[in-house]
Amino acid sequence: MQVALSNESPDEALKTVVRLLRESSEYYDWVGIYLVKEQSLVLASYAGEAETEHVTIPIGQGICGLAAEQERTIIVPDVNKDPSYLMCFPSTRSEIVVPIKGASRVLGEIDIDSNRLSAFTLRDREMLEETASMLATYIQNQGSTPQSQESR
Repeated sequence: MQVALSNESPDEALKTVVRLLRESSEYYDWVGIYLVKEQSLVLASYAGEAETEHVTIPIGQGICGLAAEQERTIIVPDVNKDPSYLMCFPSTRSEIVVPIKGASRVLGEIDIDSNRLSAFTLRDREMLEETASMLATYIQNQGSTPQSQESR
């Protein structure tokens, strides 16, 4: 992961990270990185079958917005049972959202959807929080946030 962050442009680095994350698990069906821009999360890069209609999410709205607002990882074992969930794909059954925390604020987040119920484990959480920490360092060192929207 660190190689992807050190050797590429910001847009390419984020594309590589989402692709590597998606390929790292058979149940990571959609992987996105959102970056904070003003009071919203903006989709910077994703790896999945299709782009979500939720390319901009107000902080505080949905699971993604809540994770950014509360600065904590949120795991939803069954999205159909969570009234906060903003549906992206009918096939999604569970979700994990991990904030990318900078020195003084949330810079963005990693959002992963799975077509399996209760897909995400403590191991997923730990690995994704470590990835988010690396991304935070990378984004802060860039001094600006990349704005790409597409990755396949």
